[in-house]
Amino acid sequence: MKRWIRRIALGLAFLVALALIIGAGYEITGRRRAAREFPPPGKLVDIGGRRIQLDCRGTGSPTVIFEAGLDMNGSLSWSTVHDSIAKTTRACAYSRAGIMWSDTHDGPQTGRTVAEDLHATLRAAGERAPFVLVGHSIGGPYIMTYTKYFGSDVAGLVFVDASHPDQVSRFKEVTPVTLHEAMRVYKVAAVLSRTGFVRAMSGAAGGAPNEPSAVARASAAYASTSLGAMVKESDALDVTLAEAGTFRQLGNRPLFVLTAAAPQSPQDLAAMKMTAAQGKRWSEIWGTMQAEEATWSSRSQHTVLPDASHYIQFDRPDAVIRAIRSVVDSVRHGSDRDSSMAKR
Repeated sequence: MKRWIRRIALGLAFLVALALIIGAGYEITGRRRAAREFPPPGKLVDIGGRRIQLDCRGTGSPTVIFEAGLDMNGSLSWSTVHDSIAKTTRACAYSRAGIMWSDTHDGPQTGRTVAEDLHATLRAAGERAPFVLVGHSIGGPYIMTYTKYFGSDVAGLVFVDASHPDQVSRFKEVTPVTLHEAMRVYKVAAVLSRTGFVRAMSGAAGGAPNEPSAVARASAAYASTSLGAMVKESDALDVTLAEAGTFRQLGNRPLFVLTAAAPQSPQDLAAMKMTAAQGKRWSEIWGTMQAEEATWSSRSQHTVLPDASHYIQFDRPDAVIRAIRSVVDSVRHGSDRDSSMAKR
């Protein structure tokens, strides 16, 4: 009997090893195909032994800098608005360390690390301030942290359904599900990134509502390499939000806050373990925090979009474009006034 058990165990071990070998080969082939079919838009900027993908288009000042949310789309998160903004001013989207085409780095990925990488990338690429920073979701705390440390570069900001520094503690009232819990499945998948498992599953996972198919395909092609970096950012969420929470005063920099207010789907409520009543309260808390963000500048505008989900840039790109152009115009007119005053 023991002999048969040993043989069965050996057979299973052989099958597992064979599956891992086949999966690893599938993953290697997939990465080569991804590099061939989805080359990096823009250029790879060396920031001291690491390369960050940066895609700048158009001319003019101020330069708009796009900061994506906590996902694996990188610079492609802004594909629906990038070209429209580039028609009237310089516009740059990039992929954070480890996401899409950008090289990863050792150590945690906090808001300060993100800000330092972005600053080094823009400087190495020769991009000049003043900048208008546009941040989606966690990109909001990221651009606030950038402004904290490199404020002389920043002339204006746009929040696209941006995260709030206090959101974790405030949401405990209505849901037991935290980001760390929601990310558990991704952490397991990240461990299997070299086995071909992530690549095989990413095509069927789907993206955000109204996400362009070209973005979904490219993101899926690099999911196995981007996933670990996304997990690293989520692990540092508490540090990132705490850092951003120490800086909430933008002075008179023009600020535009866009807030998504589309009703939550039954699937979203189930994922967050909330009833319909709790979901309504969740939305009220989110709305309150968004309104608070609009008070961080003496020159702010706030628009609530009942027909947009969290990815406003995919659902209502027109609203994002208008908000960015409004801030750009405010910066330009402010510069004109400053020049006029200096000549007097």
